Parts: sequence; structure tokens; C-alpha cells
Amino acid sequence: MRLLIRTKEKGNLRFTAFMIKSMTGYGKAEATIETGKLTVEFRSLNGKTADISIKTQLLPKDKEIAVRQKIANELQRGNIDMFMTFEPNAADSAKQINIELALEYYSQIQELGDKIGAVNLWTQNPNDLIATILRMPEVMDAKKQDIITDENWPVVEACIDEALAHINAFRSQEGEVLYSDVTSKVRNIMELSSQVEAYEKERVETIREKILSRFAELKAEPDQSRLEQEMIFYIEKLDINEEKVRLRQHCRYFLDTIDSEPYPGKKLGFIAQEMGREINTTGSKANHTEIQKIVVKMKDELEKIKEQSLNIL
Repeated sequence: MRLLIRTKEKGNLRFTAFMIKSMTGYGKAEATIETGKLTVEFRSLNGKTADISIKTQLLPKDKEIAVRQKIANELQRGNIDMFMTFEPNAADSAKQINIELALEYYSQIQELGDKIGAVNLWTQNPNDLIATILRMPEVMDAKKQDIITDENWPVVEACIDEALAHINAFRSQEGEVLYSDVTSKVRNIMELSSQVEAYEKERVETIREKILSRFAELKAEPDQSRLEQEMIFYIEKLDINEEKVRLRQHCRYFLDTIDSEPYPGKKLGFIAQEMGREINTTGSKANHTEIQKIVVKMKDELEKIKEQSLNIL
């Protein structure tokens, strides 16, 4: 199992980060053996576990368990299909006549002719008789042979390894795209979260004015001390500072995890859920049009992060 890494800079420090992989991939390799050409292909999509399907009858049963283990070690997770096809050499693909079976059919036909009194049925055109016999079941057989043997297994195994290397390379390329996409969206959420602060003071003043205007409509004179206590209590209930702090912490944790773990996909999904919880709470407490707009933007970015994280290995 090969782990690709990248070197990054954080401030004045340089550190090593793992290169994430996508679970979507394709890999193909070919090998020439004594009887023809063997082709091995792998295709994978995202999945919760390593769901491996070997779609070929060419692979010997005694090799299947080892091959499955090799695939699981290399690809780790995903819905993985393995295909193996064989193209025989021209000389080996030719059919041959099963002489013994053909003679047996001929003997039975002659016996049938004797019994029904049609001894001379085929004498005028013997080619018709030959053509009929050749169409009988199993008279014409392709040469039967074991394609994968103990002798050529090292070549076949090398072909499987090459195909796995190609699908891994494909997954790494897709992983680079995923990394750039999800990290940019997490940073967008952090930036949007900081924009909320511009409206918080305005939001408090708006709440105060609404309460005072309501008293004015009722022509009531509130107790100023009690009014201040109630307003403080009401404003504290709508305070979103803790949600902003936790959201930023979750965002930083997301970025640290994607850089520090070789297979962070599942954990990133859990972190994204926590990010969503803080964003939703912020929206429920917002009580301000512009903050609500920012929350909608954060939710939009988060949904894209969740969707992409499902494909991260």
C-alpha cells in the first residue's frame, strides 16, 4: 500500500500532509502470456466499506482470496469491480473436430438408415451428411486449456498489480481536485462566519428598538431596571458568539484532518455534521435579514462539502 504525501507551508513551518484520494477510479493493464493477451480492469465508486466484486471466471478459485486481500489493501474502501478478459492467439482460438464423436454420430445415422430402409439416403450427396454431423452438439470444439496456470501466474499477478497502480494514480488525481474544492469551501464558510460580526451590534440595537416601540404602542411606562434585565436576558438568548467560535473550530479541525490523515473521508463527514449543527443554530438565533442570508450561503457551501466528502477515501 502506497501513501502519497505533499509538503505544505504553514506560517514559517513546513510540514508533511497526506494526499487524499477519491474513491472513484479506473485502472487497466495488459499482459501477454503463452496462449494470448490478458486484460485486467478495475472500476470503483464511493462506498462505506470495501465491496469487492470479481467479475470473471478466468481467475482460479485458489487465487481469489489472495487477490481480494490485495485489492482491499490497495484500495481500502469503495464499490470495486474487477474485470479480466482474455484474447487467445489466432492458432489457439481455432476450433477442432471431435473425430470420435463425429464417427459415433455417423454410426448412429447409418443404423437409423438401416432400420427405416433409407440406406442410400446420403449416397448421392455425402457432403450433406458431413455438414449435418459437424452441426451436431460438441462436434466442433474450441481447444480447451487452462488460461491461467501456476507457471504464468507471476505474469498475471504483475498485471493485476499494474492495474491497481493505475487506479490508485487515477484516484490520487481525483483526490487533488476534491482537496482543492472542499478546502476552498471550508474557508468560504470561515469567511462568511466572520461577516456575521458586522451585523451583530446592529441586531442588538434593532431588538432594543422593537421592544421599546412596542411599549410606546401600548403607551406603557416600563420599569427601567426590570426592562434592562429582560432585554439583557433576551439578547443573551439570541447571542451567537459561541456558535461562531465552535464553527470556526470545526472548520480548522476539518482542514487539519484532511491534511494529517491518510484516509480522512469518514471523519470529515462527521465534522461536516457538527459544522451544520452550528450553522443551523446560528440561523435559528439570527433574527436579522442579512445574517439569515449569510447562513443560507454557509448552508449551500456545506451541502457541497458533504456531497464531496462522501467520495473522499
